[in-house]
Amino acid sequence: MRRLTAIILSLSLLVSVSTFTGKALAAEVNKDSQTITRAGSQPSRKAPTEYFTGNVRIDPLFPANDSAHFSGGNVTFEPGARTAWHTHPTGQHLIVTAGVGRTQEWGGPIMEVKAGDVVWCPPGVKHWHGASPTTAMTHVALTGTLDDKNVEWMEKVTDGQYNGK
Repeated sequence: MRRLTAIILSLSLLVSVSTFTGKALAAEVNKDSQTITRAGSQPSRKAPTEYFTGNVRIDPLFPANDSAHFSGGNVTFEPGARTAWHTHPTGQHLIVTAGVGRTQEWGGPIMEVKAGDVVWCPPGVKHWHGASPTTAMTHVALTGTLDDKNVEWMEKVTDGQYNGK
């Protein structure tokens, strides 16, 4: 009977320690389970003129990290503003949140996009995007990262290309 009691006590202790250890590990894993980046806590910046034409503001949302290999940014293009031609190694989603814009793949037609539209730019496809000539456009850009790189910039879009000539 003593032996049975000792076994039951040992098992109880083992279960208690395992439960405690499991809860401690879960607490450690969940310690950083959520982060809130407060609106206005990251400064807006003017997009670099070497890769953009016109007035463009970038508001970072979040960087890529070890768990999520993509970043997010809110980009606002004033009328006529646009990116240079570029590609993305893992592609990019653009969620148009305001205004009217344009996008074009190399060799394809200029496409108009409006608030509520979602654009998928496949990996390695040369393209540009920006506002329409008369209306600003804002989009959320979700861009994948591969080998610490999320974009390859190319030549600027000429006024003729932007105007479809």
